[in-house]
Amino acid sequence: MRSRIHPRAKARRPLRRTNGGTPRRQALLVGLTSGIEALRRARCRRLYIDGSFVTVKEEPGDFDVCWESAGVEGRLLDPVLLLFAQGRAAQKAAYGGEFFIAESIADPHGTRYLMFFQHTRDGKPKGIVALTLMEES
Repeated sequence: MRSRIHPRAKARRPLRRTNGGTPRRQALLVGLTSGIEALRRARCRRLYIDGSFVTVKEEPGDFDVCWESAGVEGRLLDPVLLLFAQGRAAQKAAYGGEFFIAESIADPHGTRYLMFFQHTRDGKPKGIVALTLMEES
């Protein structure tokens, strides 16, 4: 797959129809939906989903999200979304997956998470899913 961002029409359109087919996917979907709602409450405009959850893998291991920080109101943000210690253990416990700030540095080469998510571990391009939570005003 080429490096590409695949837009999802609107985040209000349930992911459940295409991503919640197995008990494991349903469990991940509950946490992902909860995290999306936490970001929406903080006025996040857009996020990107990566990980085996957005593939056809029947039993995905996880999901990874990076979210755009522009417009986010820190006082409304769940503080857990800013805890990255111990392999993001607090995020995994609260949401079942990991959330990164899209503009943050992901690796020693200075790659930002939004670009980092668009490549496999061996550097091959791949796609990710974008969700628009609110339109820019």
